[in-house]
Amino acid sequence: MEMPKVSHIIDGAQQQGKKMLAVLIDPDKPSEKELIELCNKASDNGADLIFVGGSLLSRDSLEECLRTVKAHTSIPVLLFPGSVLQISDQADGILFLSLISGRNPDLLIGNHVIAAPYLKSSKLEVLPTAYMLVDCGTTTTAIYMSNSKALPYEKPDIAACTAMAGEFLGLRYFYLDGGSGASKSVSPQMVKAVRKSINRPIIVGGGIRDAATARALVEAGADVIVVGNLFEKNPEAMADIAEAIHSF
Repeated sequence: MEMPKVSHIIDGAQQQGKKMLAVLIDPDKPSEKELIELCNKASDNGADLIFVGGSLLSRDSLEECLRTVKAHTSIPVLLFPGSVLQISDQADGILFLSLISGRNPDLLIGNHVIAAPYLKSSKLEVLPTAYMLVDCGTTTTAIYMSNSKALPYEKPDIAACTAMAGEFLGLRYFYLDGGSGASKSVSPQMVKAVRKSINRPIIVGGGIRDAATARALVEAGADVIVVGNLFEKNPEAMADIAEAIHSF
């Protein structure tokens, strides 16, 4: 049976008030054995989505990672690209990220023009996504590599207005990200402000290390919670986080 479009899965969950858990996998980090174990843990703990990608890849491991993930789980896989080099037909779709929190033209539209012809001819489902980096206390790889300022942590009003602009521009998904290794998560206050300003699904990631934080973010209005580093280092914590999200 053909898998439904990932956009339909996310939109349908939001319309039904169901919260989702996404696992972020950096292709550079796990070995094949570790990757298979991660896939098994994701399936066992009810992960709804798998994101694959990173701000900086130092090995040519994306294709191999995607093949392994697709071979060991039926969870929908979305590319979370850090550059135009991170595109592959092995995935089900791609978060087509426009960095609306910054002022780097390459990440607002430039790289998108380069990628567009390939995506047009591929089988990938393209999800137009507003990417909003938030300063969560650490200069993360995403902030450094994007060559842009992140949204101030204590300024939820700026995040809300930025999201409004993105929705008016037609972007359909909104990703608030503290970045890999962030010292804390995006604040529930910021998520709540963005939720009040837009109607589209909100994805939140970075610095989420426990069930209480995940629960606070879904209560504030997040639709998808993304867990990355924690899942790789302590996959056993996934059960509590999954329960906190799915029991909302």
